[in-house]
Amino acid sequence: MRKLYAPMMIIFCTLFFATVSCNKREKKIAENQSKLKEYEIPFDSGVINDFFSKHPKLKGYQAEVESLYSKHEYHYVWYDKNGINEFGNLLYDKINNLDDEGVQAVVPYKDRLDEVYEHPENGQKPNIETELLSSSLYFFYAHKVFHGLDAKKTTELEWYLPRKKQSFVTYLDSLLANPALINKNEQGVLSQYYRLKTVLQRYRELEKKGGWKTIVVDSKIKSYKPGDSAKAIAQIRERLFITGDIRMDSKSAVYDKTLVAGVLKYKQRNGNIVNKTILPEHIQEMNVPIADRIKTIMINMERCRWISNDITKSKEFIVINIPSYQLTYFKDGKPELRSDVVVGKALNKTVIFSATMKYIVFSPYWNVPTTILKKEILPGIDENPNYLEEHEMEWFEGNVRQRPGPQNSLGKVKFLFPNSNNIYLHDTPSKNLFNSEDRAFSHGCIRVQKPAELAKIILKDDKNWTREKIDEAMDAGVESWYTLKNKIPVYIGYFTAWVDDRGAVHFYQDIYERDPELASLIFKK
Repeated sequence: MRKLYAPMMIIFCTLFFATVSCNKREKKIAENQSKLKEYEIPFDSGVINDFFSKHPKLKGYQAEVESLYSKHEYHYVWYDKNGINEFGNLLYDKINNLDDEGVQAVVPYKDRLDEVYEHPENGQKPNIETELLSSSLYFFYAHKVFHGLDAKKTTELEWYLPRKKQSFVTYLDSLLANPALINKNEQGVLSQYYRLKTVLQRYRELEKKGGWKTIVVDSKIKSYKPGDSAKAIAQIRERLFITGDIRMDSKSAVYDKTLVAGVLKYKQRNGNIVNKTILPEHIQEMNVPIADRIKTIMINMERCRWISNDITKSKEFIVINIPSYQLTYFKDGKPELRSDVVVGKALNKTVIFSATMKYIVFSPYWNVPTTILKKEILPGIDENPNYLEEHEMEWFEGNVRQRPGPQNSLGKVKFLFPNSNNIYLHDTPSKNLFNSEDRAFSHGCIRVQKPAELAKIILKDDKNWTREKIDEAMDAGVESWYTLKNKIPVYIGYFTAWVDDRGAVHFYQDIYERDPELASLIFKK
């Protein structure tokens, strides 16, 4: 019996001291928690699933909400010692003014949010439903304002520029630390977005004041030129005054110097050939209702959400905006060259995508694409046996190509950024095409009005080239390839509204009719 007594006492003592120690730990934890503020005590992770079961309209944000609280070890993020924190109140204000961001959307469970934020006494003590509702609506706001339509949908819209990647969980930490970032954080959205937002506010103010009146023109009138007098000219003057193209409205019905300056400014920012003649189609553009212009601004704000502002950080890059028929070469953040371009016609749309320019080809051959060979070249040969010779063409390895020279469809130089769309930039012998306001004529590739200038500015810092050597290579009549030392990103985009560095908004024709389909997705029905 004595032999059993000693081991039993050891076991008893061990259990006793373990129990006492455990009780002390639990007591210490309880004491520590009692010292914590209510908002500092973590909550049970299981309540997240319960919340989304009761709020199915927010189910799409559950994964991000779970990631957020896992990162924060299930602590409240929307409360501090004063109740709902500063960013919570700022977010509520932003959600109430989604329309300022060019977003039309119904906010889920808005009535519940109003109960809390409209009555401060309801937001004093931490409430798990308010906490999770605020987090869910933060992600709702972030996706609507900073992300826009999902990548699958934009691909269906034939937008193949790379979508920006951003963690809205991480972004929230930055906003909680500095709430003011939400007002203008160009790290998140293309800076053009904020310019369009400013113009959106301005146009809405104009709309409140009545917008502009329809300009009535006699159908027999073919054009207005300086010195002409007509009632419509006074209406044009008023229209240009409203949009800031002229500083004052003299009410004069004479097409004078002041109006000339306004017309030139208007044409420059609307993609027209900049001259003094006012044609019926120009007046038709002026008559587009302000409500439609506002929608166009909002549509292009949506497109800005799909592009990361990081693209502007490259040392040099090229941007082509299809509707404006313009190429811009940027270096060190500044535009170094602008050139008009010709893009694909409606049946052969130039693709919206990006790639990296790697080669310049001087005095290029034109390898005729199979589709053009079948539709144009072979029928031409059938009608005229001398067709190939007359067009400086020849058979080569089972295909037709055009020899370098003055008639070559690619002109004297082409710029290659290898891609599956077989699209590139090139010169053209058809210089007259740049005199047209509508410059959608090509089979998809992009013809450049200033190809020599583009080649020279790209190779400016390359010791292998001088301006004279570039001219010689372009006129050599012998194809030569050059691999660029510095590869250049090329972005081909589609914006029907754009705000320049001076704050002037430019509107362009929707040449591929892409705006209506996008509008159907982002505007309330």
